[in-house]
Amino acid sequence: MASLPIFNRSGAEVGKYDFDPAEIAPKISKQLLHDVVVMYQANKRQGTVRTKSRSEVAGTSKKMYRQKGTGNARAGSRRTGIRRGGGHIHALLPRDYSYRLPRKAVQAATRMAIASKIQDNELVVIDDLAFAAPKTKEMATILKALGLGGTTTLITIAAADDNVYKSGRNIDKVTISPVSELNALSILQPRRMLVTRAALDAIRQKATAKKVG
Repeated sequence: MASLPIFNRSGAEVGKYDFDPAEIAPKISKQLLHDVVVMYQANKRQGTVRTKSRSEVAGTSKKMYRQKGTGNARAGSRRTGIRRGGGHIHALLPRDYSYRLPRKAVQAATRMAIASKIQDNELVVIDDLAFAAPKTKEMATILKALGLGGTTTLITIAAADDNVYKSGRNIDKVTISPVSELNALSILQPRRMLVTRAALDAIRQKATAKKVG
């Protein structure tokens, strides 16, 4: 069993969150985490690079001068890749770098990423994070009270909340995500992870449902 301290908005400890880490991930596979993170990074690549080959650049394909008798090295087209203005020898074309690993492997990696944050003491639990209206200053004060000011932080809430999102979106190094949109890359990139008690409940319920399914 693990016991995580629960903090309020002022940074004071107000309770404990007891649970079995095996509920989220019985083990952590560094290889799977690496594979899934590389997949997400590859899927972000645009692949829109484009250069012209010698067949596509403007210019004549006529031989520059006769083969013998000039005293110069033999030369062919002006469009060759070894001459200025010529085409690229290995021209680059648009390509799609995206690929997809098995769904269950991706889901398992998400749970392992959360478990690794818990294991490394990089996860902070807050009892509640609701706002009546967007308040960036209030969000920054809460993060500072929890020791997360100036640190790359992922704020995880149980469900999408417009006020929470707008309160944190303009704070440097802070990202906000509901439980349903978490993935291994978004969890592992920031140094710390701030979760609400309700979000941690949702993560556990989701993990248990996946195992049953």
